[in-house]
Amino acid sequence: MTAIILFDGVCDLCNATVNLIIDQDHVGYFKFATQQRGVGQALLAQHKVAPNLDSIILILDGQVYQESTAAAQIAKHLPQWAWAGRLLLFCPVWLRDRLYRLIARNRYRWFGQQETCRLPSPALRSRFLEDDM
Repeated sequence: MTAIILFDGVCDLCNATVNLIIDQDHVGYFKFATQQRGVGQALLAQHKVAPNLDSIILILDGQVYQESTAAAQIAKHLPQWAWAGRLLLFCPVWLRDRLYRLIARNRYRWFGQQETCRLPSPALRSRFLEDDM
């Protein structure tokens, strides 16, 4: 199974989320790429998805998930968060996406942002798909 998460590399909330996923994903199921750089942009183009820095994007076996559905699908694959992922999927999409968009619109103001994409540590580089690190 191929599971790739595309995220906003300058968003502090997004980076914290990626760190949480890495900490919980002991088997290395997820790979990561930023939407702002080469590999992430190529994957978006390949799957005919417009770049959307307001959404985490999950590509799971060729299927693309965005916004709250991506978050729920990611959570389902993390042992300590699987219950939350399943619970989220029972909520109506319009409701969970509305909350997701509220947080996404305000994430820089509430959580901060970096000027450039953060580079992973040497120990984590294999989890990131960027070819120009």
